[in-house]
Amino acid sequence: MKKFAIIVAGGTGQRMKSAIPKQFLLLQGKPVLFHTMKQFKSADQHTELIVVLPKNQFDFWASLCLTHPEIHYETPHRLVEGGETRFHSSQHGIQAIKTQENCLVAIHDGVRPLVDPILIQQAFHLAEAQRNAILAVPSKDSIRKWDVEQDRFVQIPRDEVQLIQTPQVFLLDDLKKAFHQTYKPTFTDDASVVESLGIKINLVPGSYSNIKITSPEDLIIAEQYLSAPKSS
Repeated sequence: MKKFAIIVAGGTGQRMKSAIPKQFLLLQGKPVLFHTMKQFKSADQHTELIVVLPKNQFDFWASLCLTHPEIHYETPHRLVEGGETRFHSSQHGIQAIKTQENCLVAIHDGVRPLVDPILIQQAFHLAEAQRNAILAVPSKDSIRKWDVEQDRFVQIPRDEVQLIQTPQVFLLDDLKKAFHQTYKPTFTDDASVVESLGIKINLVPGSYSNIKITSPEDLIIAEQYLSAPKSS
C-alpha cells in the first residue's frame, strides 16, 4: 500500500528556553526536524512526507532549507499550515492527502528524531494487517494518579501502564472519518481520535531511545545517542 508520513511540528522554544522553536534547533549541525524526516525515508524511500508547521514558521523553515539544501534533496516534502491544536494540525495534514485509494498514514512528532526506521517499518506492517499500529513502551517508573473521591494520589500498577509514542499509523479511510469529528479535549493524541469511532487500537513495541525533545536535557541525550558507535 502507498505510504504517507505526516510530521507534525508546531512547538515553540519555551520549555527549551530558546528563541528558536525546538524542531529547528541543530542536532549534529542539522535541524532536529530534518533528522526526523530522514528516519522515514530510511524506512522506505517511497514514503511521501507532509510537514505541518505554523504559518509564521514557514519563512524560517525556508531559510533553513536554503542553508541545508540536503533537506530538499534527501527528504522532499510538502508543507502544510498547522492548526490551533494538535488535533487540527493532524487534520490539516490528513486533508492534504488527495488520493482516492486507501493507503497507510503515519503521524509523527517532529521532535522525535531518534525513531528507529525498523520500528517505522514494523508499525506500517502491522497497520496494513490490523488497521492501525501505535508505538508504546512499558513504564519504568511507579505511577500515581489523583483520585477525586479518595482525595489523594493512588498508585497504578506499573505493568498496567504503557507510554505512548509516535509514529501512530492508520488507514487513511479511518483517519478521514475520525478527523471529520468536532474537536474534543479528550482527544489527547491521534489514536484517541480514531478510537472514539469504536476502532480497536493496536500497540506495537517502541523504544526508550525514541525520545521526544522538549527540554535542553533531551537535546544533550539525542546528541550523545547519535554520537555513540553503532553495534554491527
